[in-house]
Amino acid sequence: MTTQEGKLVSFVPAQPVDETWRKSIPAQVFLNHFFAIDFHIQRQDDLFDLRRLPLFQDFTPAISDEQRKALEKLLLNSWSAEYALRITPVVNDNQYLQSSLHWTFPQAYYSVLFSVRAFLHTMGEPASNEEIIRRRIGNMVVRGYYPSSVGFYASGPLNGYRTMRLPLAKFDIAKPDLTLPSRESAAQIEIAQFLKTSRDRRIKALRQAIQNNPKTALRSARTGKVLQKFGVDQYKQLGKQIGYTTYFDALSRLRISSSNREIERFVESEIDVRLFHESLVNIVSHINAVHEAYIAKALGIQGYKNLIAKLPSYLQEGFLRDRLNTVIEPMLRPEHQELRIAA
Repeated sequence: MTTQEGKLVSFVPAQPVDETWRKSIPAQVFLNHFFAIDFHIQRQDDLFDLRRLPLFQDFTPAISDEQRKALEKLLLNSWSAEYALRITPVVNDNQYLQSSLHWTFPQAYYSVLFSVRAFLHTMGEPASNEEIIRRRIGNMVVRGYYPSSVGFYASGPLNGYRTMRLPLAKFDIAKPDLTLPSRESAAQIEIAQFLKTSRDRRIKALRQAIQNNPKTALRSARTGKVLQKFGVDQYKQLGKQIGYTTYFDALSRLRISSSNREIERFVESEIDVRLFHESLVNIVSHINAVHEAYIAKALGIQGYKNLIAKLPSYLQEGFLRDRLNTVIEPMLRPEHQELRIAA
């Protein structure tokens, strides 16, 4: 198109935008992140690699009667939340599945939270403060307590993150888009991006909390006034304070109350809610199985079975029985372990 002044200008006709889909984009990104973690877990298929980890092989803590009682309560809470999460997608009603996100998001998070607390209990490190738990998980991930499928983490200051154990993720080469990942490289890029945004949120929240408190606020060495802008040194300090960003930080993003407006973005979106549920179930099952393997190793297989025998029948006869028969008991069986390691 040419104007009267003879200048050539480009003209791009307006494209109709589906307003509902536009509003669905944040929810689709969120789904992509969790689908990517599930995809990565399924591709790695490394649950039985736990037995190769030195920290698992050497995990033989003495469990007191008091610890056993605490484990029973913590695991009951974890398994009850996982049970509730699992039965929701069975309902063949998309509208119900959509509205169920109000409780399935927290169920996924709290199932893993109580599972982690039980794991920490066996180590003699009981904790209920979620920030303390988050930092301990970060340290355990880095030290090598988890298989590679959930052993990824991010560290470093804002704008200078390092993403570890995701070798195919390169921020400077590719960015995730709105399509579900179909290759391992795409899944790792998606996970790395999720770690980055989760770490961004935590660092910015910590900065705000520190700077809003006159007693903790960082100040200019020259003027003594509260800093309005942070530089590299300040962000390095914040990065060290928050520790590592792991799978737990990703799951903590699900902790959205039913009164929070943010959940409405998901309830009113056009995303594949059933796929979201399936991804959450798979992730929670995998992470809980890791923790339960450690707990069963500490209790001994018979002690672990005795703990399960005290549960309500609806828990005993469902996914727990399957996990016991296909994962926990085979993993702790000496002859099976020798066979797997030899392979």
